[in-house]
Amino acid sequence: MTTEAQEVPQAPVAVWRPNTPADAIPDTVVHQQIATGLRHGADAPLTVHLTGLGCDRLQAAVTPDGDGVALIEVTAPIAATVRAEWRIPCVGATAYWTPDTNASRWLPPSWVAPRTVSLALGAPVASLVGAGDRALCTAAVGETSAPVRFGAGVVEESGEFAFTVEQDLTPDGPPLRLRIDIGGRHFAATLKAVTDWWAEGLDHPGIAPAARMPAYSTWYSLHQNVDAAVVERQAALAAAIGCESIIVDDGWQTTDRARGYGHCGDWEPNAAAFPDPAAHVAEVHRLGVAYLLWYAVPFIGRHNDAWDRFKGMILREEPHLDAAVLDPRHPDVRAYLTEKISRAVEEWGMDGVKLDFIDRFAVADPPPAPAGADHTTVHEGVHHLLADLDARLRRTRPDVIVEHRQPYVSPGLWPYATMVRATDCPLSPAENRQRTVDCRLTAGPLAVHADMITWHSAEGPESVAVHLINALFSVPQVSVDLGAQSPDQLATLRFWLGVFRDHADVLQLGVLRPARPELGYPLVRAHDQHTTVVARYAPLPVALPDRNAADGPRTLLVANADGDPVVLLTATRPEQALARVQDCRGEILSETVLDLVAGVNAVTVPTGGLLTLTLEH
Repeated sequence: MTTEAQEVPQAPVAVWRPNTPADAIPDTVVHQQIATGLRHGADAPLTVHLTGLGCDRLQAAVTPDGDGVALIEVTAPIAATVRAEWRIPCVGATAYWTPDTNASRWLPPSWVAPRTVSLALGAPVASLVGAGDRALCTAAVGETSAPVRFGAGVVEESGEFAFTVEQDLTPDGPPLRLRIDIGGRHFAATLKAVTDWWAEGLDHPGIAPAARMPAYSTWYSLHQNVDAAVVERQAALAAAIGCESIIVDDGWQTTDRARGYGHCGDWEPNAAAFPDPAAHVAEVHRLGVAYLLWYAVPFIGRHNDAWDRFKGMILREEPHLDAAVLDPRHPDVRAYLTEKISRAVEEWGMDGVKLDFIDRFAVADPPPAPAGADHTTVHEGVHHLLADLDARLRRTRPDVIVEHRQPYVSPGLWPYATMVRATDCPLSPAENRQRTVDCRLTAGPLAVHADMITWHSAEGPESVAVHLINALFSVPQVSVDLGAQSPDQLATLRFWLGVFRDHADVLQLGVLRPARPELGYPLVRAHDQHTTVVARYAPLPVALPDRNAADGPRTLLVANADGDPVVLLTATRPEQALARVQDCRGEILSETVLDLVAGVNAVTVPTGGLLTLTLEH
């Protein structure tokens, strides 16, 4: 039941906000405190303090939404900035989770500047996590396109943890919609509830099957040194180890090999390297591999014919990249990009596109809209561009594959993407793990891809397996010269890509429960009705799945990415199980029946290896 919010007489402790100029506060300000109906850990009522900057009144309503959850909606009669703030006791807190790719999970002080999220940058959600990975408070905003300022931190004066949300409102625009969850569930469960809330009324076109299968990327393995023959050779080798798509990155559009983006913008194939793109794509398809092509969407390089045409329609120059960011508020910019990018699917027969650098559209202080623009805000222009491009691509290929990348992970982009990739972290398996898990927690219907997995040629097969296991709960993109790999490296690739493929449903669509975000998820678990998969990245015990239900999971897979081969299994009761241990190449080391005791059971699983435990009912 929705109720009009009632004022609650409760004065919060003042928060020090440095460098706030006096003229930043308008003459007209209204304050209102509302009861949420929730009670936090100190068994005290949770109140939300509203501040309307530029208006003299606000209208607020509160709707209960399950145990420990409240929805708050705020409107203003005139254009105003609305700030919502609330606090909980900072007791037992271990991590502050956000979708930011550079987050350290520390508890920031409340005076740290808020992060600004918008359609092209971030997502409006955060969670304060406590012991046992329980969410002390998970908060989200319903606005997923226009900029929202999301702040949080420890109030030094009171020992509380404060959340703040700011949104600019207009009488005919969307309200501030706020979801606060202090129900104490696992933080991943609360984030899943947020994505379900965001998805209400959303019609996603679906995910092409190839988007959930292992892929090959040319970026780390070849960088700009791509041509038709090289791509076809790698596609053939990739198909042999279980990849179903190839993503051709930068280099196809230029003869320049010096990196940078000065040669982006014309988007014409390098005729010497790709003389007949359609025939080339057909050959890759003959190998059984889907084809995606890279575009740095916002960039217009100085060494392109298009520079002179569009240099007056830019948001900013980026001299260090030898390029500028186009202004999507102008219809000529959108029409040009849509025409150029859609050729990959319409003329050359490709299966999809990799849309890179969309976050560059998120300019903090954009210039006035150029002459001829039909949008005043950048996020409206970005939305219009992606909607037009999506419609154009799906007209030719309804199951088109479209890759986005962190940090542009807003649910407002879900209808225009098929998959979202972790941002670049080469040769950093732990970072790849954290970024893919973070992305999984709020990706909604999208397939989540790891950053391209690469390694030094001297790396042993065990270390190759560790790279792959760190991406286990996402779709791996392999990016090494497959023709230069040793037999052991190839055997490791074939085995682990087979694990990804065989268990894709539980790994990608099962219930995900990552542990200890403050430690970078040293143990991650996913399960469905039949199978539980646990990846172990530190010497931590692994609890056997709960099989009290008649249809409880019968199979447990434990992937060991830690250097300690002794895996401790904890059981609540004696039971019997068939145990198979494989090394990093998939070779079976042992198959035996285990009589598990209540308590701790030690099993040896080598680094990069896999334990498969089939439990008897």
